[in-house]
Amino acid sequence: MTTEHSVTTDASSHPRRARLLFVGVMLALTAVFIGLGTWQVQRLFWKLDLIARVDARVHAEPVPAPAAADWASISPEKDEYRHVTATGTLEHGKSVLVQAVTERGAGFWLLTPMHLTDSSTILINRGFLPADQRDSTARAASEIAAGPVTITGLLRLSEPGGAFLRSNDPANDRWYSRDVAAIVFAKDLGSTVAPYFIDADATPNPGGVPIGGLTVTSFRNSHLIYALTWYALAIMTIAATVILRRRRLI
Repeated sequence: MTTEHSVTTDASSHPRRARLLFVGVMLALTAVFIGLGTWQVQRLFWKLDLIARVDARVHAEPVPAPAAADWASISPEKDEYRHVTATGTLEHGKSVLVQAVTERGAGFWLLTPMHLTDSSTILINRGFLPADQRDSTARAASEIAAGPVTITGLLRLSEPGGAFLRSNDPANDRWYSRDVAAIVFAKDLGSTVAPYFIDADATPNPGGVPIGGLTVTSFRNSHLIYALTWYALAIMTIAATVILRRRRLI
């Protein structure tokens, strides 16, 4: 009798453990879904704040680009996309071409060092070049004559490490991202170089290229949809668990 009772008890405990395990898994999934939904809500408010900040900076009156004394305090939160101006001499011989895909198609960004009167240097993204104008002889007219020029545009922070699945190759002068530090080193621009670059505005260049003013300042914002999706999955998981329990299927 004792043996039979023990066997019956063990057999009945297995379904109970399975039910508890199932409920535990469903509760864990619910917690994960709620956590992901909450994270997307946080991302939503971050994205809305970013959009508001960028819009305000882009449409503000231009101010002088941060000088060397201010470089250490530059941050994305307070500086990226600021509307700035810089005056200096462009060194066309040390320009680099960075692969780009824009609303005008595939081509290159033309980054040229600008030497300021205080002996510092800022990289200027003068704009977009179609692929058939990558050779300097094809865009000779675009090389502004020697002498001080003023560039107005948006302050952008360095893009280190290359692009998705493609690393910069300075040795062969192949660039896939606007990595300021790597470009400075490859072109031997010295030590007093700004840790940012300036995206030039749409002011026409001689010869019609490069084409400025193509900075993307609109940002995809699907965080609310993602948040609602995760919260819906959490509700569905709870509902499924309750229904199965009431029907004694678990």
